Amino acid sequence: MTDKTTLRITARAARAAFVAAPHAPIRVDPRFAALLTPGMIVASYVPIGGEADPRPLEEAALAVGCTLALPHVIDRATPLRFLCWTPGGLLESGPFGLRQPAHDGEPVAPDLVLAPLVAFDRALNRLGQGAGHYDRAFAAFPAAVRIGVAWSVQMIDGLTADPWDVPLHAIATEQEWITL
Repeated sequence: MTDKTTLRITARAARAAFVAAPHAPIRVDPRFAALLTPGMIVASYVPIGGEADPRPLEEAALAVGCTLALPHVIDRATPLRFLCWTPGGLLESGPFGLRQPAHDGEPVAPDLVLAPLVAFDRALNRLGQGAGHYDRAFAAFPAAVRIGVAWSVQMIDGLTADPWDVPLHAIATEQEWITL
């Protein structure tokens, strides 16, 4: 394995090349739909920098009667919070180029988290942006189902997890639903 900085550069380049060409949207697998129940809080995100767009998964959640939430980030060190959001609702600019709900919303505890990522492997390890926001959120909400959302080109072999890395329960791509 190479260092995480190099892995991020390589994975971002592959992702950028992939999104520059026509491609299928993220696939909604029946196993994802089976996880959803009315009233469940599903944390999602607004994609940036070529991240896979979770909208098909959000639409499936809304169709079942779930509530959506988005992350709100203050800075690199402060843990992210999840705030309720309705598609089409107002978003403000946040750090790192993020689009997020206004900070005055009441935080919620997600039942399921759709997480962006830079790279992943078939063992459900996730390489994020490097600030640790999602690993800390996963630790804060251990009962939440953790679903990575990525393009298939972001998969790498044998990603070495650090002790603080929290594995995913599944990964949704445009091609497949990956679980152990």
